Order: sequence, then C-alpha cells, then structure tokens
Amino acid sequence: MAFSADELRVLRRALAIALHPMPLPDEDVQDCLRLAGAVDEAVGEAGRLRTFLLADLVRYRNALPGSVSGYLELLQDALAGGYDPGPDDLAALRALRHRPVAAALLERCQVLAERSVQARLAGRAVSAKAPASRGRLLALPGGRAADAEPERPKVPAEPARPGGPSRRPAPKPSEVFPPRRRPVPPPQQRAVG
Repeated sequence: MAFSADELRVLRRALAIALHPMPLPDEDVQDCLRLAGAVDEAVGEAGRLRTFLLADLVRYRNALPGSVSGYLELLQDALAGGYDPGPDDLAALRALRHRPVAAALLERCQVLAERSVQARLAGRAVSAKAPASRGRLLALPGGRAADAEPERPKVPAEPARPGGPSRRPAPKPSEVFPPRRRPVPPPQQRAVG
C-alpha cells in the first residue's frame, strides 16, 4: 500500500497524537477520517483483487489438464499471497504429481492445508471464550470525547469533474495483470543424413 505525501502527513500526525494524547482540531479529525476511509477503500480493493485471482485460479483448475502451466503459476502466486489450498487444489496436484513443479507444490500445499485446519480448530476453541471482534475505530485517543457521540460534521462534497464522477473507475483485470508471455520452445534440430 502506498501513501501520498498528504496522507503520510496525516498519518504521522495521528501517530504522534496516539503517543501524546491532546485535543484535536476539527480539521485534523476530518483529515484522519478521510485517511481511514482511503485505507478502508484500499483494503476493499485488495479484497476484490484477491477474489478475482482466486476465481481465475478456479477457472484454470477446472480446465485441467490443458491449463497445467497456467494453473501451477497461478497457484504459486496465490500461495505467495496467503491463499490456503483447498481439497480441490490438493486433488488436482495429486493428479499432476508426475510433474516436478506439481509434486513440490503438492508437498507445500499439504503442509499449508494441515496448518490451516489446525488453526481453524484452535480458533473455534478460542472464539467460544473470546468476545466478539472489534469493529471500525470510532474514536481517536485525545480526540473527541468517547462518552457522547457528537454529530459528525459533513465533509463538503468535491465538485464533480467535467466528464464523469469524482471517483476514479476501478481498473480492469487486464490493466492490473498484463498478459503473460508464453516461453518459446527451442527449435528442434533434425539430423541430416
């Protein structure tokens, strides 16, 4: 995630206030709320991108065995992004284990799947004892009083840009992921004779 210079300024100020609580002017509160909104939007975009990648992985898995190389590459990318392989992935890799890359991925996926199951089982035991997870941050330390929920000032809307809405459009998958180039096999030499 990358921050602009203004966002870094707001983030630095918010961290300083968290370490040394003091009252905040309304302008600083609005800056922090805008930054929190931008971070929430970036997290949402990352979630949509992850959903797209996983849907692409499923399409390649369903097209096996014809899409072996693409599937193995996508699976490696998904694993690098924190993907927990499911039973379908393990079954596909077992069918492809005659390939060295698939065999190595199968070993890696079996370890990850086992860890995931253990973590879920441990999480169920903990969630029965733990309180519900915390929602969004509603107050900043040193900011407005937490006792009374004051009426939030309205942020003035940005003027509409001529030619479209003020928000930038979501990128297309083809813009985010350029097409992969397939390796060209070396030409086979024929024996003359």
